[in-house]
Amino acid sequence: MPEQPHSVLAGLNLDTAIRLRWALRDIKAKRTKLSPVSPDDLTALIELGLVEMRDGAPILTNEGDRALD
Repeated sequence: MPEQPHSVLAGLNLDTAIRLRWALRDIKAKRTKLSPVSPDDLTALIELGLVEMRDGAPILTNEGDRALD
């Protein structure tokens, strides 16, 4: 059986990983107007390569989508 690739969030402390995972879910569901992602969390997600900005809105990258699986 092939080994599952590790999520980038796995290397973070538990509280941070949970908060960023919820932010990813909000971005994927396009709920950022109702539940804005904090600027620090958004910066962290962009630096991790999980999110990119398009037309001023955060969008999941392929890696970000895989992090939610």
